[in-house]
Amino acid sequence: MAFTDVMLPLSSYPEPTAVAAVEQAVDFAGALGASISALTFKIEIPNVGNVLANKLLDIPGMIAAERQKSVANARDLIGAFEGMATKRGIVHPPIMVSCTTLQIPGIVTARARMHDVTMIPIGEQAEQQQYVAECVIFGSGRPTIVFPEVPKRSNSLSLDIVGVAWDFSRPAARAVADALPILQRAKTVRVVTITPIKTMDTKSSGAELTKHLACHGIEIVLEEEEAAGRTIGQALEDYATARSLDLLVMGAYGHSRMRDFILGGATKTIVANPPLPVLLSH
Repeated sequence: MAFTDVMLPLSSYPEPTAVAAVEQAVDFAGALGASISALTFKIEIPNVGNVLANKLLDIPGMIAAERQKSVANARDLIGAFEGMATKRGIVHPPIMVSCTTLQIPGIVTARARMHDVTMIPIGEQAEQQQYVAECVIFGSGRPTIVFPEVPKRSNSLSLDIVGVAWDFSRPAARAVADALPILQRAKTVRVVTITPIKTMDTKSSGAELTKHLACHGIEIVLEEEEAAGRTIGQALEDYATARSLDLLVMGAYGHSRMRDFILGGATKTIVANPPLPVLLSH
């Protein structure tokens, strides 16, 4: 099944998502021939303070200014998004939701369940975006693409060279299945196993994956990458850079305990600072 319905949540407060992130997501949708919905937020800031503080500091006025800042940022992002999508001839229904910042992760996760894939830009100072990504990855039941808010390479997203991080695990198998529409479009698919890896016959599992993907018309290049003292996350990042990958596909390890996420090492590294667009499935 092709990806036809992409969602892009955009941050409006305290700082807006970079316009470069909007362009990357629209390019991605265009490359897949998909529609894309931008979801942004009018942030409701609760009234706080007391009579004296309100008189001395004009707290109601400060709150009103911050609310207006959120609305202005959201409108600017929607305007930029609509302009880019229209120029590329992409269907692009924008959505603006009124909520508090604490409600954002739940809203994005719920809406992500009704889209083929959700794209979440991650900035350098973006703990909120990282938490939203974790919620969507583990709570939506759908694949999630995290990507650097400002691209680390100047060329546009083409999806010609796609990498797959493979360790014969359930999350990796789920990620491969979710990414099939992208793998079928790619010109080159590279499957990498970071070694040494715990109790797994990598040659056998690689051969089986080759056979499985061939059933879907996908030819792959099988490779192994020595960790050589690096973390799995760092080894994958180095591999992606060396092979000039346009997208990396990998399984997401971890689970949530109420509002506390416990992530696997490689997943944590990638979600915190994605070196390129990465499709994650759990």
